[in-house]
Amino acid sequence: MFFVRTASEQDLERVQQILRETWHATYDDLYGKAKVEEITDQWHSMKRLQEMRHTPKSEFLVADNGTVIGGMAYATQKDKTISLHQLYVHPDFHGGKTGLHLLIEIENSFIDAEYIKLEVEEQNHKAIEFYEKFGFKKIGETQDCGEDGSGIPALIMQKEIIYADDDHSH
Repeated sequence: MFFVRTASEQDLERVQQILRETWHATYDDLYGKAKVEEITDQWHSMKRLQEMRHTPKSEFLVADNGTVIGGMAYATQKDKTISLHQLYVHPDFHGGKTGLHLLIEIENSFIDAEYIKLEVEEQNHKAIEFYEKFGFKKIGETQDCGEDGSGIPALIMQKEIIYADDDHSH
């Protein structure tokens, strides 16, 4: 059983390892090992991960079972919308509820948000199914997933955040 907590500086090496291994497992067949290595070196560098930890209006989470970190999520908020930039669960831990727990904690981390949106590589069918299962709908497409000029086609998905208590009216 994993519990979700804010990432610390000490977690970043493991987070980097999770990102690298998850990207290779997911995208090597689509883009080739060399391209995936190039992307992970750039997008998941230690400098980038450290910057993410200190970004205002952001949340950087890890799923930890006391022995190993099995997943991570990173999101920022602008206006009333959360942008989920990353949610990855190591392939060894797929099939549990780790991804769902990370997603719920991201949603709960931004108390005045009304929507959560994300980009997902259009051929990553497992991820698309995961997000659809939890209420996300396709609202658009991009040819530059992750950052301008990436050349990675992706779906843009979004869902409305529904709060369980009466203190929020959405």
